[in-house]
Parts: sequence; structure tokens; C-alpha cells
Amino acid sequence: MTLTIPVILGSVRSDRQGLRAARFLIAQLEARGYEAPLVDPAVLQLPLLDRMYKEYLKGEAPGVLEDLAVLYRRSDAFLVVSAEYNHSIPPALSNTLDHFLEEYAWRPSAICCYSAGQYGGVRAAMQLRAMLCELGTPSIPSLLPIPRIGKALDADGAAKEEWLGRAAARFLDELVWYAEALKQKRAGGTPY
Repeated sequence: MTLTIPVILGSVRSDRQGLRAARFLIAQLEARGYEAPLVDPAVLQLPLLDRMYKEYLKGEAPGVLEDLAVLYRRSDAFLVVSAEYNHSIPPALSNTLDHFLEEYAWRPSAICCYSAGQYGGVRAAMQLRAMLCELGTPSIPSLLPIPRIGKALDADGAAKEEWLGRAAARFLDELVWYAEALKQKRAGGTPY
């Protein structure tokens, strides 16, 4: 089954490490034959949330939001890459996610979190999990935390530690299972 799984990056910092994780996961998804476009807030330059995409009249949403809405509506799952800022999610990630709602519905999400330290960003992941569920894209039970990201991945997203490939394979197997199951159910209609 062909799947489209956008990889939503959460950081816009100039020295951000999350791009390493995003590149790694995109390569893993593409190796499986899936489409994995990068959603990068540093490139998109989304406005601070004033109105959600759905609050614009048809044809009046900024082009960047319209393009994301089209991508999200044809997506089967979402993979979110989040840093941990002050034990929470980055503001750029919250802003990127909050522009949409219905476009996430009935599609699973997965969380890859990271940090420079030993905990791999899991405190942010717990808050992100609640947010994703509220948006209508509940996260799968597993996480992919990447501690000491600068040592685990190189700048191009190649794994420098053997455990990461194995952990990512299991994590993506789980996401794909949920994505395929929900894609099949969406094809038959949704409860509302």
C-alpha cells in the first residue's frame, strides 16, 4: 500500500539538530517506498496563528496554508520531529500544527523527539501527544526518542549509532500498521 507521511519539523533555530532526525526518517520512509515530504517551518515562514486555515473564505487563505492543506488532506499519517524547549514543545511546532484541524482527522501520528542530553526530548513528547490527539491525529503508542542527537546522527541524517536503525524500523513498522488500518477504514467512511 502506498502511503504519504509528511515529516513535520518543529524547530526554526539556526543551529537546529532536528533536521538531522527529519532527514534520517525521510530516508527511512522513502526506502520503504513511501512519500515523505518535509514540512519545515523555517522554510514555510508561516504567519503566527491569527486565523486557522478553515477560518479563511475559500480561495483567500495564504498560499502556504493552501498548499499544506492539500498535502495534509492526501496524507495517511504524520511524523512529527520535536525538540524539547523548557520541558515543552517548540513554539514553531505549535504554530505549524495549530493552523489546521479537519485535515488531520482519522490519521495517526508518530513522535520522534530529541535533545542534546540523555532524555531525548521525552518531556516534550508527552505534551505533544496530548496536543496531537486533540487535533484529531492521535499518536501511536511508541516514541522514537533520540538522546545526544549530535552524536547519534550526522548532519545529513545518517545514523552514527547502530541502535538507531533498529529502533526506527520498529517505530516505523508501528506507524505504517496504524496508517494502513486507518486508510482502509477512511475509505469506507468515518463516523462523522
